[in-house]
Amino acid sequence: MRVFTGAMMPRRSILLFAGLCVAVAAIVAVGTIVMVTGRGDAGSASREIGSTGQPDVGGPFQLVNQDGQAVDQTLLNGRWSLVFFGFTYCPDYCPTTLAMLEATKAALGDRADDVQIVFISIDPERDTPQALKDYLSSDGFPEGVIGLTGTPAQVRAAADAYRAVYQKVGEGEAYTMNHSLTIYLMGPDGRMRSALGHDLGPANAARIIQQAMARG
Repeated sequence: MRVFTGAMMPRRSILLFAGLCVAVAAIVAVGTIVMVTGRGDAGSASREIGSTGQPDVGGPFQLVNQDGQAVDQTLLNGRWSLVFFGFTYCPDYCPTTLAMLEATKAALGDRADDVQIVFISIDPERDTPQALKDYLSSDGFPEGVIGLTGTPAQVRAAADAYRAVYQKVGEGEAYTMNHSLTIYLMGPDGRMRSALGHDLGPANAARIIQQAMARG
């Protein structure tokens, strides 16, 4: 890179440099939107907004719960739901998120019973209904968590509906899964009300849920 000393950069160079900065900023912004929405295509950034004022996230799915029963999106009807994607071999995010959501429900007080937690596995190869049941019944996890799994195609369809991304990493029995970390607050009508960060903390998460409940 050439270093200029004792002289000002020509006006044309300044304008070109400013334009380059603007272009880089725009690229970073688009990349952030794509990561947040959980889709790999640029068109996802312009997804329509639903009647709740939030992006149109969620939709039909066909999965199986930890008791081996077939379920679909009507599972969300009539209750507030905290939906997130993970897997039972997850070493950190999934256990800490479950613990955080348990504390969040406690912070909701009398409204805690209005909220259900839905854990959707993105590792159908290992996460059978029985594996989910054993995992979610472990000490330290909140009671009543609904675990869902399915065929690879069913899991992919559900993840796409929520714009969740995941990827298998490694080969053999030691493989792991990379996945997005968003928690989706869904209303009793099955539509998204807010996206919660996994590191938001129980107090802040409970406040956002209470505000959403007050709006309906």
